[in-house]
Amino acid sequence: MKTNDYVKYMTQTLVKYADQPKDERKRLREERKLSKASFWYRWFGILPYIFYIEVKNRRKR
Repeated sequence: MKTNDYVKYMTQTLVKYADQPKDERKRLREERKLSKASFWYRWFGILPYIFYIEVKNRRKR
C-alpha cells in the first residue's frame, strides 16, 4: 500500500467516525466490549477458564 493510499484510508476512517452521532459511537463501543472474550479465555484457553469458573462457583456455595 502506498503512503498516499494509506493517508486516504485514514482520512476516510476518521471522517466516518466523526460523522457518527455520539450515542451511536458509545453503543458500538459497548457492543465491542460485550462481544470480547474474557481475560482468562483469551490468555490461557478453555481448560483454565473452566477451572476458574468451577472454583468461583464453589466459593459462592
